[in-house]
Amino acid sequence: MKKIVLLALILAAGSAGASDAADCSRASTGLIALTDLGPRTYHGHQGGLYPGGRNQPSAAYLSVGLAYAARVEPRGPDGRPSAGGTIVLLSIGMSNTTQEFSTFKAIADADPRKSRHVTLVDGAQGGQDAERIKDPAAPFWRAVDLRLAAARVTAAQVQVVWLKEAIAGESRPFPADAGVLRADLEAITGILARRFPNLRLVYLSSRIYAGYATTRLNPEPFAYESGFAVKWVVQDRIEGRLRGPWLGWGPYLWADGTRGRSDGLRWLCADLREDGTHPSPSGRQKVAALLLRFFTTDPTARRWFIAS
Repeated sequence: MKKIVLLALILAAGSAGASDAADCSRASTGLIALTDLGPRTYHGHQGGLYPGGRNQPSAAYLSVGLAYAARVEPRGPDGRPSAGGTIVLLSIGMSNTTQEFSTFKAIADADPRKSRHVTLVDGAQGGQDAERIKDPAAPFWRAVDLRLAAARVTAAQVQVVWLKEAIAGESRPFPADAGVLRADLEAITGILARRFPNLRLVYLSSRIYAGYATTRLNPEPFAYESGFAVKWVVQDRIEGRLRGPWLGWGPYLWADGTRGRSDGLRWLCADLREDGTHPSPSGRQKVAALLLRFFTTDPTARRWFIAS
């Protein structure tokens, strides 16, 4: 019975049920954003997005990322460099991911700074959590192929991915929850490397605030703790335990509700839909703005994202 209920929650991702209502009284958890936690710890695990409690990659790892970014260039359908070719930036993930990326795509496509060579394709899909898409035979991947075809691009032109995932119905205590998501994300990055031969960069993000959530889909503290999963995946790539494309943080999206974080990001109850889990239009705009700022300012992204 529990599995049936959970499956219903997963399949309903992206639309709140009639009985769902966000709990707007949960405006803060008291948790500290990883970017503000820095070298301090959460249950013995250091904060920051990168090792050492830092929020930026080391000079050495950034240098590696810049080298991978230098290999991102317009390519034809066969994957060969072409002056008239395309750079595909593909989203991979769940319902929140597709809702946020589709909003980002709309504003980015209208931004004159974006290179004409960059094509944004939303491969993320509702109801497709990390446990599902870690399977290379999952229907999710066929749907990604169809979306690439609909955009008139090929797998050989996919060179950058934004990956944002979580585990639906997570209930394990920390750090077990983050550890399982870490393994899932690493399996997914392996699938990406095999499916897309010219993939150079994968940017990962963790969940937005879920303190207002009233379902078991992915409430706090699991949304917050997903940040550690991403941190550990990136650290595994830094330390050579993973191969393939360069892995780095995309925008970090979590902030402690109305208490927010030091850079001013806050999540209001109005930024979430009725279930308190999926972003409302204003929440999608917040994530889209963070994505646009990231791709136009990050040193590994702006060199290919911005028109020269």
